[in-house]
Amino acid sequence: MNRAVLAGTAAAFIAAAGGGFIIAQRPLTHALAVVTPADAQEAGAPIYYQDPDGKPAYSSTPKKTPDGRNYRAVPANADINFEDIVAEPMPGPNSVGTERKIKYYRNPMGLPDTSLTPKKDSMGMDYIPVFDGDDSDDGSVKLSPGKIQRTGVKSEPAAKRVIRTQIRAPGTIQLDERRISVISMRAESWVQKVADVTTGTKVRSGQPLMDIYSPAISSAAAEYVATITSKTTSGDGLYGRGSRQRIMNLDVPDTVIAEIEKSRIVPISIAWAAPRDGIVLERNAIEGMRAQPGDILFRIADTSLVWAMVDVAERDLGAIAVGQPVNVRTRSLSGRQFAGKINVIYPQVNRETRTTRVRIELTNADLALLPDMYIDASIETGGADPVVSVPESAVIDTGTRQSVFIDKGQGRFEPRSVGLGRRGGGYVEIREGVADGEPVVISANFLIDAESNLKAALKGFSDARSPQ
Repeated sequence: MNRAVLAGTAAAFIAAAGGGFIIAQRPLTHALAVVTPADAQEAGAPIYYQDPDGKPAYSSTPKKTPDGRNYRAVPANADINFEDIVAEPMPGPNSVGTERKIKYYRNPMGLPDTSLTPKKDSMGMDYIPVFDGDDSDDGSVKLSPGKIQRTGVKSEPAAKRVIRTQIRAPGTIQLDERRISVISMRAESWVQKVADVTTGTKVRSGQPLMDIYSPAISSAAAEYVATITSKTTSGDGLYGRGSRQRIMNLDVPDTVIAEIEKSRIVPISIAWAAPRDGIVLERNAIEGMRAQPGDILFRIADTSLVWAMVDVAERDLGAIAVGQPVNVRTRSLSGRQFAGKINVIYPQVNRETRTTRVRIELTNADLALLPDMYIDASIETGGADPVVSVPESAVIDTGTRQSVFIDKGQGRFEPRSVGLGRRGGGYVEIREGVADGEPVVISANFLIDAESNLKAALKGFSDARSPQ
């Protein structure tokens, strides 16, 4: 060993011994922490030795305690952490049994190996003593104040909150199927004239669209006029009603039938009018064309009420219901928002997208919403009553079990299974397992869970076989 190494070793020992002397003057002392596994693997020769019970006692050479246990070796590259340890009172002339009793020793590397007597592992590290009270049988985990501070453990009391969340879903604007009208002829007809109406034109109910001539309609109209003007049949209501029904079966507008009854004249051509207010979606009528029965000449849709068809994810279906309010925003009309309600939840899930179609009715008085326009819907879910809730970070979810850690104080944490409810705003409802006001761990709970699993493994191993 060269002089530089000897000098470094001596300096480290003096610093450690001096720190121990200063600390020993206080009621609360600090001890050097256990060497971590990574440090132990990289550790070189020890620079000093420390009392195995964590007392502020050090030595530059190997040493034993009065009861025959070896001092713990501290290598040069050990990570020095400090944890609060209550100083053991020095035995006085009249003191008897003031030191805590060591229950057993556990492996310093965290392996499930314990011993009733002091021993070393394969790397030469001393086993760590476990005192009475450090490992309780109530399932709780105890951490030292230093470890709690280093790992950032934080607690927050469970409280009653109103949990609301918004389900966002994309969709498009579609026409109301109940507000679409088609104009087609029920008998062979000829289009004689078409009004100045094109696709996209707004029309009103009763506005003329075209003039048509139909031999079948003219024949039925002539028969009806003859019936209502004949001296023989004019008084027979049943006979006249049958003739009128024949004209109605040909879908002749009521205004045309009323004009025939008033004028008692058979018109050569009939003016066909729009059946509703709306927009012309399709115009196939051309002057002079021959229209066969069933040919669509006009298609008109009322867009004052439209549908928003949105796709809701399968996981959110349980949170929505018919009648819930919905806010809809369009991607083209920036800043505008339309209010509606869920009208229909379609009973089918798309196997490719795992979404379900939801229909929302929207009023469209100014006709700003156009068919096939992209929209984004926000569905607000949740009740109005406050419920016991905790931050989502407090819950440890294994898939089959959900649990939280209850802060019992004095460094003890109790794992507890909980039943969850709604989620929203970063909080989750606790339906069972935690009462209002109980403090729960909201950060570093996975580290506490790892400590709990290590403790369970050590306990199970020690119970399975007697310590050697």
